[in-house]
Amino acid sequence: MKKHRGTIFVEDAEVMAQQAYAGNQYVLRVRAPQCAAHAMPGSFAHLVCDPLLPMRRPLSIMRVDAKNGWVEFLYKTVGLGLALLAQRKAGEILSLMGPIGAPYTPHPERPRALLLGGGVGIPPMVFLADSLRIQKNYQSFVIMGSEVPFPFTARPSKILIPGLPEGVIAAMPLLEDWGIPSRLASLQGYPGCFEGYVTELARRWLDALSDAQRNEVEIFACGPHPMLKASAQLARDYNLPCQVSLEEYMACAVGGCAGCVVEISTAQGPAMKRVCVDGPVFDASQVASFR
Repeated sequence: MKKHRGTIFVEDAEVMAQQAYAGNQYVLRVRAPQCAAHAMPGSFAHLVCDPLLPMRRPLSIMRVDAKNGWVEFLYKTVGLGLALLAQRKAGEILSLMGPIGAPYTPHPERPRALLLGGGVGIPPMVFLADSLRIQKNYQSFVIMGSEVPFPFTARPSKILIPGLPEGVIAAMPLLEDWGIPSRLASLQGYPGCFEGYVTELARRWLDALSDAQRNEVEIFACGPHPMLKASAQLARDYNLPCQVSLEEYMACAVGGCAGCVVEISTAQGPAMKRVCVDGPVFDASQVASFR
């Protein structure tokens, strides 16, 4: 039996809240108890955006509360479907299919987790940081990048991170409240942000570690393809393991249409893997387009 069968649920999800942010970004919270109970960092859901639009849209899961049965998504309105989703109001019902996909798999022998999120690749990093916080034996550092305003009001961090440039103090308030260090990067000149890419700031941090500390690092990344390719190169340069979450156009999102395949290196040679159910998380060293 396929590993994903019996783990994907279809449920009528009630919109609990929808918050708009600058840059056509939205945070959507829905009541979806089955998805909330089974989601893992890296999982996504396939949502019906509007009753008149039959094709679903895949959205990465940012936060879950299994006890209270809710799931939260961050998305940007690119295209008709997500523009229609942004019009959904509290109390409305939308069909949700999830959780879908292979999650991130942290390794306890690598307790220093470096999380890199770019744009709409931020949500899985928030979910993963929360999961690692609960496990308590990991030390996470989250770097987020965006070329539109961040979907939160940045806060000067009170958590000192050695090796970072002076003045790079902007952090995500939610992570700061959790006691998880984070920093923001952008080329837009936002106050307190690193002027550059997330991978450039990551190099500063890695260079400040001792050899023993660096050998404890594992990289996790989600974002646009150029950022993921740069993350894979970063991992190669420092001889570190790296897991990436890929993004592809999807139709069915359950492995039937094979419309989201990518070339992956395996022990048996090159293979075409489906991002939806074989991924979306892959070992960065095995993604052919990153070589």
